[in-house]
Amino acid sequence: MRYRKLGSTGLMVSEVSFGTIPVLKGSVPVLPDYYNLSDEQALAVMEHAFRLGCNLYDTAIVPEYGDAERKTGKFASGSKRDKIIISDKARFFDGNEMYMAVLESCENLGTRPDIYFVHQADWDHEEEIFRKGGALDALSQLKEEGRIRFTGLASHYYDILLRGANDPRVDVLQGSGNLLERGMLDRIREEPAFWHKGLLVNKVYAAGILTDFFPPKVLIDSVLSYPVSSALVGIGTVEHADAAFIRGGGRGTAAPDFEQVLSVLEKDFFPIPCDRCQRCRCPYGTEIHTVFRQYNYFFLGKDHWALRKLDMGIRESAGQCRKCADMPCLSMCPAGIRIPDEIRKVFEHVERFREHL
Repeated sequence: MRYRKLGSTGLMVSEVSFGTIPVLKGSVPVLPDYYNLSDEQALAVMEHAFRLGCNLYDTAIVPEYGDAERKTGKFASGSKRDKIIISDKARFFDGNEMYMAVLESCENLGTRPDIYFVHQADWDHEEEIFRKGGALDALSQLKEEGRIRFTGLASHYYDILLRGANDPRVDVLQGSGNLLERGMLDRIREEPAFWHKGLLVNKVYAAGILTDFFPPKVLIDSVLSYPVSSALVGIGTVEHADAAFIRGGGRGTAAPDFEQVLSVLEKDFFPIPCDRCQRCRCPYGTEIHTVFRQYNYFFLGKDHWALRKLDMGIRESAGQCRKCADMPCLSMCPAGIRIPDEIRKVFEHVERFREHL
């Protein structure tokens, strides 16, 4: 296992880190599947990863990740606590709510988290998070009080991560990216504001679907080719841990480029060639890159889940797209995607399958 600096925190983290969603017991609303591990089973998998060199374990407040936070605390107890780094998070944006969430997480863990993230930061809550008295202020106060060591901001949106990278209150960032959805990582690589912040990257396997097309080593090494601190992978079994943490010496062959990735996926369908760079902005607020992702995910194994997500506004988006006269998205897209045509295709796709929802 190799280790990298976590920005300016002074911490060294394993290149691959342990995502604890799969060790939970019970259903989680934001996820389509779960592993339902007992405490004994979960701790055995976490210990196996530790022996393979993993020192960073990422979790979230109960109940968002089920009981994974409590299991992480049990695993960290005793002499092992000083040898691992706990990354925790909560989806609260108001400062008071975030402050209380961290106290609850400390109780669940039985220790203080090393890093605590504002989770799922999005455009609807951006100002609430960054304003005076918001979630980042609360985390900064908790850091001063010694209840957490470092503050974090987690988001799937490049512009929000960039704002966090320029905010001195934020120590560590958590974003998403993989072989297919590499656009945000490409932009991060070119932006100096990110270079001194710790950066964890999740969705390395794209919710597990890319492992049907590429080996875990290729998926992980592709993310580690960017200036990131650690690739965060969900681990639910010993076999998952072996695949993630035993990758052999060296980086091996170069990661496939975007066109090569598309060519592999095209064996099953014709994907929309969007890498989620997020440069396009719809004047009506449609998250174009998210619509395209859900469409691709439908064919890549997440059919029912992706269809439900698409059905939460695609009819309105297609109608707005049809009446949009300026179509600024076309000039914004570096890939030259005919966005209105693709939105219409997605809408027609959902209409065909709506009866199955």
